Amino acid sequence: MTNQAFILLCIVVFGVVGTCHGGSLRKGYYKDTCPDAEEIIKKATEKHVANDPTLPARFLRMHFHDCFVRGCDGSVLLNSTTNNTAEKDVIPNLTLAVSCADVLALAARDAVSFKFQTPLWEVLTGRRDGRISRISEALANIPSPLSNFTALVRSFTSKGLNVHDLVVLSGGHTIGVGHCNTFSNRLYNFTGRSNQDPSLNPTYASFLKTQCENLSDNTTFVPMDPGSALTFDNNYYVTVKQNKGLFQSDAALLANKGSRKIVDELLDSKKFFTEFAQAMKRMGAIGVVTGNEGEIRKKCFVVN
Repeated sequence: MTNQAFILLCIVVFGVVGTCHGGSLRKGYYKDTCPDAEEIIKKATEKHVANDPTLPARFLRMHFHDCFVRGCDGSVLLNSTTNNTAEKDVIPNLTLAVSCADVLALAARDAVSFKFQTPLWEVLTGRRDGRISRISEALANIPSPLSNFTALVRSFTSKGLNVHDLVVLSGGHTIGVGHCNTFSNRLYNFTGRSNQDPSLNPTYASFLKTQCENLSDNTTFVPMDPGSALTFDNNYYVTVKQNKGLFQSDAALLANKGSRKIVDELLDSKKFFTEFAQAMKRMGAIGVVTGNEGEIRKKCFVVN
C-alpha cells in the first residue's frame, strides 16, 4: 500500500473509530454516533483500490489473519515492542497492508467489492481493539500453506468454523499472489527426497519451476489463481479441480470426499458468491471484543 493510502486510512481510524464507544456487534453500529463512518471508509478504500488493484487481496488476507489470531480485534496491526514480537511480523503477515478492527473488516469488504460496485457481504460492526499481539500465537493459529486436510480442519474447527467454511473461504485465494518459499517444497522436496508433489499438475509444476528456481527463493511470487489473480470470482475451484492449486493446503481440499463435493458445488458462480458472503460474516464474528472489553486505539499500531 502506498504511504498516501496508509496515512489516509489512519486518518479515517482516528476521525471515525476514535470517537465511538461501547456496544455489541451489530449492523449499523455507528449510525447514531458516527453516521458517516462506513461511507468514509468505503470512499477512502475505493480511492486507493482504483490506483492499486492488488489491495483487495491484501486487505482480505489481513482480515483473515487478524480473525484467526485472538479473534477479529485488530491485533494484527500492533507493532512489535522491545520485549515482544508482534503478529504482523510473522512471515505470513509481512506482505500485508494495515488499517484498526472494524475499519479493517470494512476495508476488506469494500476493497473486494469495488469492481462490483455493490457490497459482496454484510459486515457487522462494534468490534473493539485487542491489546495483545504475539508472533507465537500467529504462528500457532494462522493456517499454513503447507497444511494437510486434517490440520486445516483442526484449525478451522478451533475457530468455530466447519469444513464448508474451510472450502468456501479458501476461495479467497482467487486473488493475490504466493511467494515461492510457501510452495516450492512441492516442486523440489515434497517428501524430503528431492521429489515433486505427485498431486500437482505436471504442466503447471513445470511452469512454476521456471518462476521459482530453487527452495531458497523467498522474493519471487506468482498468482495464486493463474489467469485470475486480480479478478474475484470462483475460478479458484476450477484450478483446484485441475490439480493447479498453488499451495499444499489448496490441494488438500481434494483429499476428502466431503470437501471435494463442496468444491464441485462452488463451480457454480452464483453459489460461490452466496456462500462466500455467509462464510465471511461468520469469520468476521470470531472472538470479537465488544462492550467495555478491549479499547479503541488512538493509534492503530500501539495500545493506548
